[in-house]
Amino acid sequence: MHGHHRRHGFGARQRGENGERNTTRVQLELPPQAMERLQRLREKTEAASYAEVIRNALRVFEALVDEHTAGAEFSLKRPNGEVVGYKIFV
Repeated sequence: MHGHHRRHGFGARQRGENGERNTTRVQLELPPQAMERLQRLREKTEAASYAEVIRNALRVFEALVDEHTAGAEFSLKRPNGEVVGYKIFV
């Protein structure tokens, strides 16, 4: 049984050399839980739009993939000072 999915469009707006807008529109279908996560991230980060959240997430994900590809391992330092390994890519 399929749940209802909302469609959300995100456009990346950039200016070309002659000042015109270059935009690529991406339309996503998100289940309710994913949309709630996106909304929470927008609120927590005070992002101006869902597109800003997605762009920021892509930058972070790309950096993590690049580091992982180069052999890096990830860890977190918790507020109590404990450092734990963090498996992002399994």
